[in-house]
Amino acid sequence: MSEYRKIWDEVMVASRGKEVALVAVSKFHPYEAVLDAYSQGARIFGENRVQEMREKFPPRAERPEGMKVYLIGQLQRNKVKKAVEWADRIESVDSIPLLDKIEAECSALSIRMDILLEFNSSAEEQKSGFRSEDELIAAAMHALECPHVNLMGIMTIGPLGGDDAKNRAAFQRTRNLYTALKKRIPQISVLSMGMSQDWRTALEYDSDEIRIGTAIFGERSW
Repeated sequence: MSEYRKIWDEVMVASRGKEVALVAVSKFHPYEAVLDAYSQGARIFGENRVQEMREKFPPRAERPEGMKVYLIGQLQRNKVKKAVEWADRIESVDSIPLLDKIEAECSALSIRMDILLEFNSSAEEQKSGFRSEDELIAAAMHALECPHVNLMGIMTIGPLGGDDAKNRAAFQRTRNLYTALKKRIPQISVLSMGMSQDWRTALEYDSDEIRIGTAIFGERSW
């Protein structure tokens, strides 16, 4: 069984009344585990890979009421068409060419896709995401010119290694960027930071959305 209800209660206490979205990261776990978490109140699930998302979850119209699936892993441009057919949101947009490809595929399907822009807040070479504030802001302004894309906000992943001081520096930098961006684009509403190991710290820096996998579903069995 999943631990969704337990984790949700902990999030509610830690958030101190702030509205927070909890993405249950279901990658590598079977659909039975997803349904168990759903029965405990989970409605948003996160998947890293397009193929696994399509194999695990039914099409949007056939899912249980309120169930949404967010693509949170790095997306290659040759998989965009399959991604936009299945995902309710793409949270890992890390380049303008990828943004343009999402716009083109959504236009062909006559749909509009919610997205987050990914910020590489710790400037780690092995991580994806826009590497400077100026690059991300330029992409955000470009997104406004894409009629089939709905820019919801930005996300970041804390530094590798889980060092608290580095996490705080990265989250502070991302929050500052979000604040600056919101002055230009008031309609954005999502600052997504925090995972199983650092979500409490992320909430201190005003994260609106956290992603928790292991603490909800446990370690993967393979």
